Amino acid sequence: MKVPTPAGGGRDDTRFAFGRNWRSFLSVLDEARIQAATESLVTMLERPDLRGMRFLDAGCGSGLFSLAARRLGAIVVSFDVDSDSVACTRELRRRYFPEDAAWDVREGSILDEEFLAQLGDFDVVYSWGVLHHTGDMWRALDLILRPLRPDGRLSIAIYNDQGAWSKRWTTLKRLYCRSAWWRAVIAGTVIPYWVLRGLAADLVWGRNPLRGYTQYRGGRGMSVWYDWIDWLGGYPFEVAKPEQIIAFYRARGLVLTHLTTAGGSSGCNEFVLHRPAI
Repeated sequence: MKVPTPAGGGRDDTRFAFGRNWRSFLSVLDEARIQAATESLVTMLERPDLRGMRFLDAGCGSGLFSLAARRLGAIVVSFDVDSDSVACTRELRRRYFPEDAAWDVREGSILDEEFLAQLGDFDVVYSWGVLHHTGDMWRALDLILRPLRPDGRLSIAIYNDQGAWSKRWTTLKRLYCRSAWWRAVIAGTVIPYWVLRGLAADLVWGRNPLRGYTQYRGGRGMSVWYDWIDWLGGYPFEVAKPEQIIAFYRARGLVLTHLTTAGGSSGCNEFVLHRPAI
């Protein structure tokens, strides 16, 4: 299988090892996180279940949302370009759906057109926080439409464009991935800053400082620590304004059905877009 060379986002030696981070995340994965992920998928897709639907998890990472989709009754195909992420997803399938013919896990790239052509078509194509890490985001945003059926839904999340701040983060992420020394310096500076900033805000507003950490899983079932590492190391790194994504897909005939913005922060804007039946 041909895996394309990343374009516009850095060399292979500066790519973040996402799968290693997700393998560590599996050690804290529990039923509460799985339930939170499942509920977030129901909310985002505005469907109580996915029974009888084909669900593609493009850039499956830990495999958590493939598991959530399978629990909701979908026929699932998961893939990732990172072999450790593929191993994570296969481990979740082994734990929860052993030898399940309705959940297929593969290694491949969203930038590989030949690979995409082998997957078939899907009612839901899901790619949360993935396409901006390919090194060729706009091409990835286009290619991800290939497996989407008429009357299907595309569900994606893309980092919010913050102008100069996004450029600064691009530099920090590139350095973070360059060497262990830079990782120690950046993590040792930025994470304590985040903790102290959060503590100060909690004290000012009279909130329990631990609540944000203990309830973090409530959003998408994730872990604050592993999300911090994912954010610091997430390179290649590209961004877009919500209106750019909406216009891009409107030009390709899709209709926006759900939008959750990052509210001016550096987080992800979430989109669900419908491809009308012909």
